[in-house]
Amino acid sequence: MTVSGVKAPGAIARHHALRQRWRHARHSLRARLIGLFLLLALLMTLIFLAGTQAALRYGWQDYAQPLMANYVDNLTAEIGTPPNTERAQALAQRLPLRIQIEGPVVNWSSQPGFAAGRWHDARTASHAEASNPWRPQRVLADGHRITFGLATVPRDDSPEDRPRLIGWATLAALLVLTALAYAAVHGLLRPLADIRTGAIRYSAGDFSQPIATRRHDELGDLARQINHMAEALHGMLDAKRGLLLAISHELRSPLTRARLNAELVDDSAPRTALLHDLAEMRDLITDLLESERLATGHATLQREPTDLNELVRGLLAASFGEHGVQTDLAPHVPTLMLDRTRTRMLVRNLLDNALRHGTATSVPPRVSTCSDAEALYLVVRDHGPGVPDDVLPQLAEAFYRPDAARQRTTGGVGLGLHLCRLVAQAHGGRLLLRNAQPGLEVTLRLPLPLPIPG
Repeated sequence: MTVSGVKAPGAIARHHALRQRWRHARHSLRARLIGLFLLLALLMTLIFLAGTQAALRYGWQDYAQPLMANYVDNLTAEIGTPPNTERAQALAQRLPLRIQIEGPVVNWSSQPGFAAGRWHDARTASHAEASNPWRPQRVLADGHRITFGLATVPRDDSPEDRPRLIGWATLAALLVLTALAYAAVHGLLRPLADIRTGAIRYSAGDFSQPIATRRHDELGDLARQINHMAEALHGMLDAKRGLLLAISHELRSPLTRARLNAELVDDSAPRTALLHDLAEMRDLITDLLESERLATGHATLQREPTDLNELVRGLLAASFGEHGVQTDLAPHVPTLMLDRTRTRMLVRNLLDNALRHGTATSVPPRVSTCSDAEALYLVVRDHGPGVPDDVLPQLAEAFYRPDAARQRTTGGVGLGLHLCRLVAQAHGGRLLLRNAQPGLEVTLRLPLPLPIPG
């Protein structure tokens, strides 16, 4: 297995974080409820505005427009033809109106500074449009055009600014209501976060702290029921562990006596076979107990700073010196906090497995180490027949033995790779298997930095 360098690890990490947040948002009940609330508020606002506009439009056409047209006609008649600017000025002073007169003789405005930019529609409208009785402008018989509008108030909160202020105030009120709704939903669903944290803690084998029951509703009842279930499971696991320890003690004593008695028998083929079977039974009991401790989450790893290269070299010198195992150890690998005993057992099992199934060839197994920005890798490869690709996912299961490549004559009971996978998972890593063609390649992947449970 070749591990290449990681390109742009920061970008990869950011992309992974964004994907995790998006996945969390999609599966978060809180986020979905807030989104539903916002969608409901938006739809209600749109429906209300559409209904209000329709009601005002019909009310304006039926009632307000005729009254407005009659009012504009009366104002125009009061100004007179030709238009009298003194009368127009009196109207502008008496009423909050802005009056603009344009024509061949008189060009006058009650607010001259306002006329330049705000009367564009009135100046550019056609004669027919200006004569529309529903618009606040009239064209006199002598060609003058009179346009009416609301006068500007000489203060900060003018009528033109009020709609803008009202709009911002409405938006701020909606944002405040949204924040209050989020806080309410967050408090309503807070027990779900407590239940999730408790379930993760229970799955890791930590039953020391129950789930907090903050409320007396359905979620509070669910938290209490999960706590009762956790207490029952804790009792069952403790009873199971006690039973296994008792069975281990009871079986090891007669096995030891049987081995001592067998040692007293004269050398012969039956004596050798008996000692082999007794040793296999002893190893089976040891592996079963170790797998049970690792699989149930009750195992306590005795972590200490470990150089994986030094561990491999020491194990090869002590137990595999005569087998000619090839090594390809990276010159510099990071020191990790590992359980040395269990890590040594993992490496020993991998090497035993490689030697057992690679004896048909003259090429010895190879063990190598390497690392990148994310993980440290230990790779063990044999040059045996390998296994079919369809059985690779089951190869690390307990007692699994593919008939095509793992015969009883090769030894073992099918717990070696299973224990290796449990040790890797206990350290937060993974065990990867693939056909190397020829042979089987097993990779231990330990993430950097190695997670240490609190």
